[in-house]
Amino acid sequence: MLQAAIVASLSLAPVSTAPAVAASSRDLLTQAVFTARDKASALAQIAVAEASANALLARLPGDTDALLTRAMAIGYRAKLTRSRRDALEARAQFEALVARNPRDPEAQAVLGGWHIDAVAALGGLAARGVLGARKATGYAATDRAILLGGDRALFTGLAALLRLSLDPADPRGAILAGQAAHGTTPTLLDRMMQRRATEMLAALRRGDARFVQTLARRMLPLGQIGG
Repeated sequence: MLQAAIVASLSLAPVSTAPAVAASSRDLLTQAVFTARDKASALAQIAVAEASANALLARLPGDTDALLTRAMAIGYRAKLTRSRRDALEARAQFEALVARNPRDPEAQAVLGGWHIDAVAALGGLAARGVLGARKATGYAATDRAILLGGDRALFTGLAALLRLSLDPADPRGAILAGQAAHGTTPTLLDRMMQRRATEMLAALRRGDARFVQTLARRMLPLGQIGG
């Protein structure tokens, strides 16, 4: 639910004034999920990003970047606070974004990430019972994101980490990591995912399943924050 927020966090910044506000919100989310070292500072940054997105939506209610940023912020908060209400609200907003544009790879990725992250956090049965999250649904959405996003390292790398965070022996996870290591990198986030995929390939070659799973989880958003 939350891992895929990285998809929205570092897209190439548009030049118009309104998208620039959304880009600032995405930058705040990126700082929270990759650099914040404790829950309190991450939550504070997420709150500012959400407020910024809401301010833009008050002026431009249909702005896709702001809608995505707001949904991501809610999803991140849900993970940190373990709020079922926020988790379900984030899912509803992700599903609305997919319904609005089914061919948007970012929307597909965030929805897929929501499902996979919930399963990773709660286990398959609990995630399905409490949140309605399903691993198969998550995998299908991230696969669609890959198809729609071309050979960008962002989508293949994210999908690889999500899969390996659940199952370090997942053969498709290893294949996707290899694709990300040789994918295109038009944005900073693509380059970040490519580096992480390369690290993951080295870990896979070691043959230590526990290390692979731990590393995959640490490389995903908020993975650096313990507890």
